[in-house]
Amino acid sequence: MSATPPKRGFATRPGDPENWIKAADAPTARAADAAIYSARLTIDVTPDQRARIKIAAFGRGITVADMLRELLAREFPSSNGDAT
Repeated sequence: MSATPPKRGFATRPGDPENWIKAADAPTARAADAAIYSARLTIDVTPDQRARIKIAAFGRGITVADMLRELLAREFPSSNGDAT
């Protein structure tokens, strides 16, 4: 019989654990977005539409929320008299 290969961990350990632990305390870029985007929009889509949207966002290397914000900004540009 052949020997069982050694198990690998899910993720590799950090080279410098002290910096890795301290990095968790740094605020993420998403924390700043929370203050800017204070309104939530909920829409109903089919599972097929949702899948296509997620694949498109992934292919562009952005989040679904960022992609949809860009789409809405392009389709509904603010005019001089509108509140932002």
